[in-house]
Amino acid sequence: MAEVSLDIDASIADVWNVLADGWSYAGWVVGASHIRAVDTGWPKPGTRIHHSVGPWPLVIQDTTEVVRCEAPGLLELDARLWPVGAARIAFTLRARSEAVTALRMTETVVRGPSAYLPQFAQDLLLIPRNRESLQRLAALAGGRA
Repeated sequence: MAEVSLDIDASIADVWNVLADGWSYAGWVVGASHIRAVDTGWPKPGTRIHHSVGPWPLVIQDTTEVVRCEAPGLLELDARLWPVGAARIAFTLRARSEAVTALRMTETVVRGPSAYLPQFAQDLLLIPRNRESLQRLAALAGGRA
């Protein structure tokens, strides 16, 4: 499991609002290039973001589905990217103070060819990407605050 965390200078509500805005994902998830649709009710379990990944015109179109949502403390997703595979991603939020939120992101490859990569190889790919994603999310949350 690849894990990264970051203390964000924004309230837990401001950080949650970015996670709960499915249309914002292309703005902070590294690799996401376009959000095509967001199901009504996002982020209720079972709702999906319909996204494109990669540089145009070589994009892959797939979906990310909410597995579990406990606002404003937990969001768990099943992110698909066929033919590469799929991952379970969890965001855990904890208020350190009224103005600082601890955000932890874990990602585990669960299906597809990528699941056969050794864990250290997965970590080499996922940890820097996820660290940058959290930095981008922090900028959005701080800007909305």
